[in-house]
Amino acid sequence: MSGSSSKKDAPNSKRPFNSGAMDRFLAAAHKKLSSETERIDQLFYSYAITPPWVIQPQGIDTLCSDLGIHHADVRILMLAWKMQAERQGYFTLDEWRRALTALRADTIIKLKAALPELEREVRRSSNRADFYSYAFKYNLTEEKQKFIDTETVCALLNLVLRSEFLPQVDALIHYLKIQTDYRVINMDQWMGFYRFCNEINFPELDNYDSDQAWPLIVDDFVDWIRSHRG
Repeated sequence: MSGSSSKKDAPNSKRPFNSGAMDRFLAAAHKKLSSETERIDQLFYSYAITPPWVIQPQGIDTLCSDLGIHHADVRILMLAWKMQAERQGYFTLDEWRRALTALRADTIIKLKAALPELEREVRRSSNRADFYSYAFKYNLTEEKQKFIDTETVCALLNLVLRSEFLPQVDALIHYLKIQTDYRVINMDQWMGFYRFCNEINFPELDNYDSDQAWPLIVDDFVDWIRSHRG
């Protein structure tokens, strides 16, 4: 009974793929994305100056006013970091798109509402060092510049680190203002300040080891603190 014992093929329970529905979904998503990009571009052009269609310092001042923040507010530096802006005080269209698309902000109201989340993003442990490093690079305003004067460094430390490391930054700024050996700071020294704040017990300094390849300025800073304790 070879024929009667064979089983009938089970019916295919899967629904046939609806390519038309998928095409409509993709078309709608593309249209939405295109509309969002257009609004982001329109917002950019409301602040940019022609030629060459770049947001310049005056436009950034207007942007800050519309966002309700001061032009020296750390959040404008955070926005520049999100853009990966290459030139201080200038935002290109590509940089603008990069940040505002990621923030899903195609209006000034949405951008203002996105600032708290941007702050949280910057404060995450995975981003803090990158933001701190970017703050130094963003202030290298001349071609091939590798150093920043100590006065500007003090202002930057106050802007990007003081909220998290108040006593360390206050002591460091005081030291930089009274010492006479260093007029400018390089990236290695700048990152040394960040490492010091994150790794060293303060004000005890009991885990500081000068043999661990610290920049000389950090060794000098620690010696200065210890000498003033006595």
